[in-house]
Order: sequence, then structure tokens, then C-alpha cells
Amino acid sequence: MYSLKDDYSELGHEKVLNDLLKFSNGQLDGYGLDSVSAEAQELIKKRFALGNADVHFLSGGTQTNLIMIHSALSPVEAVIAADTGHILDHECGSIESCGHKILCAPNYNGVLSALDIEAIYKKHTDEHMVKPKLVYISQATEKGTVYTKEELKDLYQICKKLGLYFYIDGARLGTALVSEGTDIKAHDMAKLCDAFYIGGTKNGSPLGEALCIINENLKKDFRYYLKQNGAMLAKGALIGSCFKTLFTDDLYFELANHSCKMAQKLSRAFITKGYKMSCPSPSNLIFPVVDNEKIKELQKHFKFHIWEKLDDKNTVIRIVCGFTADENEIEKFINML
Repeated sequence: MYSLKDDYSELGHEKVLNDLLKFSNGQLDGYGLDSVSAEAQELIKKRFALGNADVHFLSGGTQTNLIMIHSALSPVEAVIAADTGHILDHECGSIESCGHKILCAPNYNGVLSALDIEAIYKKHTDEHMVKPKLVYISQATEKGTVYTKEELKDLYQICKKLGLYFYIDGARLGTALVSEGTDIKAHDMAKLCDAFYIGGTKNGSPLGEALCIINENLKKDFRYYLKQNGAMLAKGALIGSCFKTLFTDDLYFELANHSCKMAQKLSRAFITKGYKMSCPSPSNLIFPVVDNEKIKELQKHFKFHIWEKLDDKNTVIRIVCGFTADENEIEKFINML
């Protein structure tokens, strides 16, 4: 049975794993201060035009979100996020466990609006309430949609106007940057937020995310937060090596492009065959509406997520194509529609 449930079932891309083996008998400095990690950081800085930004390697997305947000906020400050935000429903209350409330705004196909950010900010008026201080979004969103450059500019501008930090979860940033119709390039990211991360776990790495901190106010003592929260790996070169390979010869974007290409091939097939999509998604996540009997038939051969029941006969499913998505399997799926 072929899985289309997620983009992290495969251990890692062959090049990434082979390059790790090169260091199996060598010696490298610990805690992310090794030469391999330094090379990876420079590759990322150059590719994303980061200038003086700090780049830190962490093992996973939840850990990255938790430490970034916790380090940015005082105990009385809160996060604004869409009601579909990953930190809200899929990170086991990690943000709340540190004493920071998440203030929810409605989503529009997964997208957060500047007007809703301002409305929430204005509702929190005095010391009887938490203080909004950071806005969290993901790019691509939990619904597979992708913010345009103008939308990100609007969010960043309202954040600067209100004195809020703007942080972008980039678990699937690669697919967002290569998605059909996107007008955002890698070198734009540093101009559109205070911090963001580049997801490796969901794009060819066995583990790892690269957190890029642009705002000087967020850099102070960050390595202390890494250590205190168990995120400073003694063998930090493990993640550094993965990102060095991913950002050599643009392998990172090559893999993301394949993920998107396969997902969009499926998306077009669904639409051509008369199925509806629950929301427009140009990335590697798609959400078709499928009748329940067809779902049972498909589940005999493929794994995917049951996402949302629409009525007694129809359900939204989530299909995700990863960096190794097999085009022959995609064709088999299409032939069953």
C-alpha cells in the first residue's frame, strides 16, 4: 500500500545520507560550532540573502516554534495565530505550557489577515489581559495555500505598526517558494519577517530545521534558550551536514519542486474528473472532496488522511506528496478516480 499521508515518511534523500557517512569516522566540534555547520549556515545566508542574520539548526518543527516563540516573549505576552495554526492544534500545547496564550484569528483558506491582527491587538487594552507581541503564520499554510508577497508585506507592516514580532513557520517553505504562481523568492524572505525557519524534515533531511533570526532584538541569548530547552545537540554537525547537502547545487529546491509537481498533477486530475477541491492549494498538500464509497475503494491501495466530513456522502481528504513521490503510483491513483 502506497502512502500519500505525509512528506516525512522517507528517512532522507540519498545524497544527504551518503554525505553523513563521510563523517562517520572523523571528528567535529560539538554543539553546532563545527566547520560543517558553519559551511551550511553560509550557504543558507547566501541563498536567502540573509546578511547578518543568525542561523541555528534545530531537530524539529515543534521544538523550533516553541523555543523561538518562548525566547521572544515575556511571561505576560501572547501569540496571534490563525485558528488553523500548527502551534494551536498540532503541538500538544507546547506554547501554552510555557505560559503564553495563543490568541486565535479566523483563517481564510489557511491565511491570516492584517485586519484581524489589528482587531485582536486593539481588544487587549490593559493589564487584565495578556499583551499580544508576536504573530505566527506558516508558509505554506496548513491548508496548502501560499501567501503572496503582498499579503506577507501587509502582515509585516501591521506588525511593525503595532510593535509585534512577525515569525514564519517554514516547515514546508521549500514547496511554498516553488509553488505554481508564487511571486516570492528565497531572497525576499529576510525582508518580510523578523524570523523564519527553513524546513528540512519535510524536504529530504532525516531531521532538522534551520531557524533564521533577522531582528537583532531576537538574537540575544538564543543559544542559552537552545541549551535550556534540550535543543543544543552535542552532535550538532548531524543537522549541519544535512543542510549543507540540501543547499549545495540547490538540491533543496529540486526536491520541493518534485513534491509540488506530483501533488499538482493529482490536483489537476481530480478537477478534470469532476471532483471539487475544498480550497485552492498550489503546494504539495491538496484537499479534494471525495464521496465516501470512492474513499473506501482508494484506501485499499493508498494511505491518506481523512480530513473533514462534509455531509453523509462526502468527505475532504488530505493528500501529501513528498520528495520521493512515485509518478507511477500517482498515475495508478489517477486511474482509480
